[in-house]
Amino acid sequence: MSDLHKNLIDGAWVDGDAAPNVNPSDVSDIVGHYARASADQTRTAIGAARAAFADWSRSSPLVRHGILRRASDEILARKDELGRLLSREEGKTLAEGVGEVTRAAQIFDFFAGEALRLAGEILPSVRPGVGVEITREAVGVVGIITPWNFPIAIPAWKLAPALCYGNTVVFKPADLVPGSAWALVDILNRAGLQKGVLNLVMGRGSVVGQTMADSPDIDALTFTGSQGTGAALALASARHMRKSQMEMGGKNPFVVLADADLSIAADCVVNGAFFSTGQRCTASSRIIVDKAVYSGFVDLLAERIQGLRIGHALRDDTQIGPVVDESQLSQNESYIAKGKAEGARLVTGGDRLNRDTEGFFQSPALFADCTNDMVIAREEIFGPVAAVIPVDGYDEALAVANDTPFGLSAGIATTSLKHATDFRRNAEAGMVMINLPTAGVDFHVPFGGRKASSFGPANRDAMPPNFSPRSRPLTRSPNAGQCKGPTP
Repeated sequence: MSDLHKNLIDGAWVDGDAAPNVNPSDVSDIVGHYARASADQTRTAIGAARAAFADWSRSSPLVRHGILRRASDEILARKDELGRLLSREEGKTLAEGVGEVTRAAQIFDFFAGEALRLAGEILPSVRPGVGVEITREAVGVVGIITPWNFPIAIPAWKLAPALCYGNTVVFKPADLVPGSAWALVDILNRAGLQKGVLNLVMGRGSVVGQTMADSPDIDALTFTGSQGTGAALALASARHMRKSQMEMGGKNPFVVLADADLSIAADCVVNGAFFSTGQRCTASSRIIVDKAVYSGFVDLLAERIQGLRIGHALRDDTQIGPVVDESQLSQNESYIAKGKAEGARLVTGGDRLNRDTEGFFQSPALFADCTNDMVIAREEIFGPVAAVIPVDGYDEALAVANDTPFGLSAGIATTSLKHATDFRRNAEAGMVMINLPTAGVDFHVPFGGRKASSFGPANRDAMPPNFSPRSRPLTRSPNAGQCKGPTP
């Protein structure tokens, strides 16, 4: 098959059963065919990463810096090409695709710099004549499992720090979107990585992901995806006593107070709830609105939503692309039916749309008159569906915002410094936005949530769990007053 994209295992491109990568904007458009790794191939990749670890973990920081910097430069130079590939396979608009690729380049650039900023501490011991050195060291083989909704940015956010700090990697991208991941691995491979340092194993989670979870030779595992899968991977990691980090979504509130600038609030809601077709773990899916402005704000939202242009992801005038596949579209429809059955009022949207190409198009759905105990207000839908909940004032808004098993992101629209400050302190979420959409975060700061949204360290220097701080006494030197640290 001339367009077969193979897995990278121990420095070699390896065949596997081929699966088509289908464009959700036009199902007749096959982006390419991508090999699916077997369980045996996955175990071989893990072994290759294990064998490569000793040399890579002790490589010069300048070597790691150069590889990550070259990768960043190529990603940025090819942002239009890679953005188009991303939008073809995932369905987000071309502008969003190019923006995501640019973000990936920025991530690699940042961690290229971090490779030259590795730091430790020298502290005096409480014991006379002894010093203490605290160093950060690579963990070992890092397993990386990424989702389909950000097919290059999330892999970049996990790959870059893992490689920066001297870990070797076994990387499994989402089966729906292998194209961007393959391109990223190809760039890194050509940037100078020695064989075995980075291994790409595309394929089914039930085969590749399960093999990674069961392997005692993976020292750390980082995952972004569903709550159920994340919990299962965390349990598997506990059995092996491995470090693990799971990001498992959210049911993110956006509060609109009576004193808010309603135009700004509407912009935040439309962006947070519906851009990227609502397929973001940080999407604003619960809109909590003070009753004093509730009716007018719902009308304003409906007007904004009805003006959105839904269509083929690669067209310049498209604002909302397709849902990623038929399964996700059917799931969205089932939640819309549940919302209606529970008594929520469907203000606008929720319909399948026909366009001049066959794809998975859906109009953004806005429910009003919701209560926080409805299914559509409790469970993550992961589609362009938002529920508006009326409340009496700030105190009830905060209580409703926190009444969720999730805690990834939260936002508020207000002109009150008092309420903004209180919400920032008391919202039970890992990230809090003031007069900004709940979706979106800088690449150089921690990313992570609370409660069922995240498990393990927040995603920056410790994402994935890439290195272990180690404090150890330094051995005495024959020279008085001097200490020499043991070899790492």
